[in-house]
Amino acid sequence: MTILDQPQTKFEKIPIKLFDAPNDASHHVAKKIAKLIRERQAKGQKAVLGLATGATPLEVYEELIRMHREEDLSFQNVITFNLDEYYPLAPDSPQSYNFYMDHYLFDHIDIPKENINVPLGTVSSEEISQYCEDYEAKIDEVGGIDIQLLGIGRTGHIGFNEPGSHLHSQTRVVKLDPLTISDATREFIKEEYVPRMAITMGIKSIFKARKVYLLAWGEKKAKVVSQAVEGEITGEIPASYLQNHPNVKFLLDKWAGQHLSRFKTPWLTGFCEWDDFLRKRAVIWLSMKLGKPILKLTDRDYKENDLGELIPLPNYSQQLNVEIFDQLQHTITGWPGGKPDADDTNRPERATPAKKRVIVFSPHPDDDVISMGGTLLKLVEQGHDVHVAYQTSGNIAVFDDDAMRFAEFVKFLELKDAKSTGHYEEIHRQVVEDLSKKKQGEKDSDIVRSIKGLIRRGEATAACRFCEVKDENVHFLNMPFYETGGVQKKGLGEDDIRIVADLIQKVQPHQIFAAGDLRDPHGTHKVCLDAIFGALKSLKSESWIKDCNLWLYRGAWQEWDVEEIEMAIPLSPMDVMKKRKAIFKHQSQKDHPVFPGEDNREFWQRAEERNSTTAKLYDRLGLTEYEGIEAFVKYNY
Repeated sequence: MTILDQPQTKFEKIPIKLFDAPNDASHHVAKKIAKLIRERQAKGQKAVLGLATGATPLEVYEELIRMHREEDLSFQNVITFNLDEYYPLAPDSPQSYNFYMDHYLFDHIDIPKENINVPLGTVSSEEISQYCEDYEAKIDEVGGIDIQLLGIGRTGHIGFNEPGSHLHSQTRVVKLDPLTISDATREFIKEEYVPRMAITMGIKSIFKARKVYLLAWGEKKAKVVSQAVEGEITGEIPASYLQNHPNVKFLLDKWAGQHLSRFKTPWLTGFCEWDDFLRKRAVIWLSMKLGKPILKLTDRDYKENDLGELIPLPNYSQQLNVEIFDQLQHTITGWPGGKPDADDTNRPERATPAKKRVIVFSPHPDDDVISMGGTLLKLVEQGHDVHVAYQTSGNIAVFDDDAMRFAEFVKFLELKDAKSTGHYEEIHRQVVEDLSKKKQGEKDSDIVRSIKGLIRRGEATAACRFCEVKDENVHFLNMPFYETGGVQKKGLGEDDIRIVADLIQKVQPHQIFAAGDLRDPHGTHKVCLDAIFGALKSLKSESWIKDCNLWLYRGAWQEWDVEEIEMAIPLSPMDVMKKRKAIFKHQSQKDHPVFPGEDNREFWQRAEERNSTTAKLYDRLGLTEYEGIEAFVKYNY
């Protein structure tokens, strides 16, 4: 189902279509592709598809496979050209796009092998220039691409056309942007394993396609999507070149469209349907834009900045300012579990019961202290019965060197024991053998994975001990969806939901804290959150659950917008230092974690910067200045 099928705003220079979820958009594209294939089959003609890789088009390929199996969709008349491939990289490497396409599409449909074209990452440097010319020529020989699928990278790249790519560029070898290399670490485990170059179709190559669909899911893509759709055409955002394509459409889920003006600042686009949340957003926006605290905004400020609708009467700005200021002030509390024997009318959390049972769910074994370490410490200090539940083992986020070091430790420990049976020395021998044989990108053996999981478990236990969480209140759920041994995980299963539900049923909490990555369709955090939602749904008939509040925190990657925050926990300099020490207990993630994501700083640095930024935003709006603030949103399930 599409959402908000309203006309393009004056800021949007590319047609967009918004969907509730990636699944809806993916099925929409798959139907368009299937229609083209069948129409060409009826005429005895070929259908030429330009294909993309990564997480974004996976559901498109899944739907095409389903249609092949259940609706007799044949690919006998289909010719495909993939956008790109890492260079140099062998086609049988698990990280190669040749491998990806076979695994996720080609091995499951009846497309002739000779009709498949994916750039080859093993062409010699002497032959690569001619190879790229031949690839481009082959596209032209079949009459060009009918439908081209695109994703969009954080740098704004399409294919591997990085910032600086020219409008007239064709298939060629390119140097990858440092941000692209950092993002690729998720698949390659270590940044040094990521190839520094790639073969890619050029901007001009893409423009030859008769129809282009660019797909983007999740809030992480929202900023670059808005730059491509509403910004100026620039080589620094290569996707912005698509503003000049004659037949292009961006298909977005509602979160990838969040930074478009129609959502972010709809009062600038024309007619605006005001509600309480939008009024709050508008006042905060105006305060930030003018650099004035909320209580200093005037009628004139509103009227000169397209917000005159909010001022129906002279001097109404004073009333509106106080209203929004009070709303923000009421989010601030030093009592995340509620303040006992206090009037809780305007407090984010209720006063009773004074001592609450609390579960802090942590997707990985460090998200709890990274994201809400200060709040966790306060909950324990204020006498609540705090449980911490680590939903996954986090075993793939440990370097091989650390696993080897711990295997050596148990071997040396056994050598000190006169009663040794040689069991641990055998474990060490097996670990050494497994790691020496392990190829780049290969999954760990069971024993290596177990050791890595134990490393994460020991660190999490140490952090909980530092926070004075009772030993019996620390739970390791090891949800099955995660235990694939690789980056690609299984989907959420009934066993995952049952494990979470069993713990919630056992504790019967008054509060649940969970990682609130509602807007990211991919990744472990989202699956872990969906497991909590599923568990709460299965327990909805329980009488005690009506008295359980669910609070969502954000991870080390981003924070809630100020207008969304419903509970703000202020941190003193001492609170910040204690939180840092709790994070330090996760030694395997210090200095440089296996999966650094889009930020190469250490997790404690990111967390402190994020908490400090939130505090500064409250300060700029005219509220009390704190060292840091941890922010939460209440979820009504």
